[in-house]
Amino acid sequence: MEQYFSIYTLTPWDNLSGEILSQVKLLSLKSILNKYPVIEPSFFEDLYSNLKNPGKYTSIDTIKRIVGPNNEDYDIKDWIFIWAMDNKSRMFQFLIQAEKSPKETQYIMVALAPPEIGKLFADYGKEAIIKTLSLLNNPLKIKFLILLKAKGKSVAEDAQSSIFNKAQLDNLKFIQQLKTQPNIKGQWFPTFTPRCPRCNTPFMDITTYQVGFGKLICPKCGHELKKLG
Repeated sequence: MEQYFSIYTLTPWDNLSGEILSQVKLLSLKSILNKYPVIEPSFFEDLYSNLKNPGKYTSIDTIKRIVGPNNEDYDIKDWIFIWAMDNKSRMFQFLIQAEKSPKETQYIMVALAPPEIGKLFADYGKEAIIKTLSLLNNPLKIKFLILLKAKGKSVAEDAQSSIFNKAQLDNLKFIQQLKTQPNIKGQWFPTFTPRCPRCNTPFMDITTYQVGFGKLICPKCGHELKKLG
């Protein structure tokens, strides 16, 4: 059974003017993979490095509400929403929860859009996730990437501490849900695959970023590629 998360955010394309929020509906990763993938922090280290250079990568505080599949509200400060488009005009939207501890932050991919990406993840699993992450951090292949984060208190939290009641909360103005962009014919991801330095056979996996497990191992001669860094 498909489950969805909803994000309510001030709209980056109108200079964050007014109080009208956009609703973005995203398919839960648990509906696709029966679990939530954990993303290696190095992906975000590279992403924040790209944000330091003006141009294609931008970070804005805009998120005002996050609602889960069972209509539960979440504390918005722990969430990140990646909204990107590549040079082939393909849209990518990912909702990520950052679970912080005294020692480290764990990043969990929770939901995505459009549905075509979900189908790729279902068909190809970790390899598709890793190639997607690599694409998002490649300035040569991205038209734009916006990193949306929390802005102040959530709408739900404000409602609990003010004269707002549930009826007033439900009557807040939300613009029509963004239409899912259709898939573009052709491949979603680059076809380049690292090859074994011994026998030139393509490796079994791509590990630009880790998604919880796996190594690069040559299926022909068994040579194992050491992790860089």
